[in-house]
Amino acid sequence: MLITNPNQKETYYRALLERDHSYIGIFYVGVKTTSVFCIATCRARKPKFANVEFFDSFKSALDAGYRPCKICKPTENANQAPDEIIKALALINNNPKQKITDYQLRQNKLSPETLRRWFKKHYGITFHAYQRMYRINSAFQELKSGKNVINTAFDTGYNSLSGFGYTYKKIMKKSPSANQQQDVILIDRLTSPLGPMFICATNQGICLLEFVDRRMLETEFEQLQSLLKMKIIFGENEHIKQAKVEIAEYFSGTRTNFTVALHTPGTLFQQTVWDCLKHIPYGELTTYKQQAQRINNPQAIRAVANANGYNRVAIIVPCHRVIGSNGELIGYGGGLERKKWLIEHENKNRNHR
Repeated sequence: MLITNPNQKETYYRALLERDHSYIGIFYVGVKTTSVFCIATCRARKPKFANVEFFDSFKSALDAGYRPCKICKPTENANQAPDEIIKALALINNNPKQKITDYQLRQNKLSPETLRRWFKKHYGITFHAYQRMYRINSAFQELKSGKNVINTAFDTGYNSLSGFGYTYKKIMKKSPSANQQQDVILIDRLTSPLGPMFICATNQGICLLEFVDRRMLETEFEQLQSLLKMKIIFGENEHIKQAKVEIAEYFSGTRTNFTVALHTPGTLFQQTVWDCLKHIPYGELTTYKQQAQRINNPQAIRAVANANGYNRVAIIVPCHRVIGSNGELIGYGGGLERKKWLIEHENKNRNHR
């Protein structure tokens, strides 16, 4: 949203001049003379007050036609987890079975209050809730490998079987003994030049990759859990690790094809359309009409567009390469400015090869 309050604009402009770190991610400044947008700490020469406008999110700046500054890289640096958060996540990753208390956080010079606010803002849950999900995920993997419930409960830091069973059932919706044959959907967060994204995977492959501000994202999560009959919990597996590497390579311009496994439930028609999307060459564009012709259903243009809209795996399944027959950019869940950026990114890197 465009910031219109005069006092707020003056405060933000002063923060921009002073490169105030406390305003990173609080506002994004669009520079009218260059058509780029920045974060508060940008090292570039400061524009005049008359030549700037402020936004409350990078998506608003993108929607207004601004592109990310190459100096401060606002969509990367404003959404990269702070050092304190990275340190807290390392504690969880290095001690997946241990309950990390507020006292232990303070011993590691970490503020429980800061962690709580950051996790609520970026994940919608507290740090301790995130930690519980990681511990339950660890327990789930052990139960699935054949370990008994009692040993798993105590090995994951629970002092009682009832406490473990209650927490497990609250998160997984089933008791520990009933869940041993069930798979789960793991979800994690990654940053990109276009903003943070959520990534989900099962044991079979990646099932979702979306920008965190995509409309109807909660509905997508619900549909995915319903289709796969699996619960979404925070965690990471080999598919997510591989996808993170490949996505980083894509944005750096060194990768044109993805090899990570996918698990994309949908109707037979949707599967056909999504498979067609995966065959659109890097840096090339097609139309919904051409897509319908390729699947031997030339009258199904509207149905093809609708199926594209149900694609849950952005970038890897490249629905951004489909445009209108008149050449207009239409129909992209991540926003048309992101679609434009991705097309230009691929075109630039294709020409440099």
